[in-house]
Amino acid sequence: QVRLEQSGGGLVQAGGSLRLSCAVSGSTFVINTIGWFRQAPGAQRELVATSFSGGRTNYADSVKGRFTISRNNARNTAYLQMNSLKPEDTAAYLCYADAGVDRYWGQGTQVTVSS
Repeated sequence: QVRLEQSGGGLVQAGGSLRLSCAVSGSTFVINTIGWFRQAPGAQRELVATSFSGGRTNYADSVKGRFTISRNNARNTAYLQMNSLKPEDTAAYLCYADAGVDRYWGQGTQVTVSS
């Protein structure tokens, strides 16, 4: 069993920064991919960033150059550093972790960027 606990998020002015954390517990050795989706009201869920077990990362075009995903394997925690935030980044951010064919989800955290 895998459990994901998110932290971070909140309210920030445009141009500011936030860091989201996603702590993984349980059978952490089975995790290969970890990342974040975001969901804004009335919008489709968007895959924001992905960290693959081999070290490769992938980002949505909308966040490239501004967001950075990283993993601290010793702490079983992934981070999403978000810089130069824009009002359109406002959304609920959900971390996920893939273990084989199973996907696990964090509880979600709200990010609100004011103009």
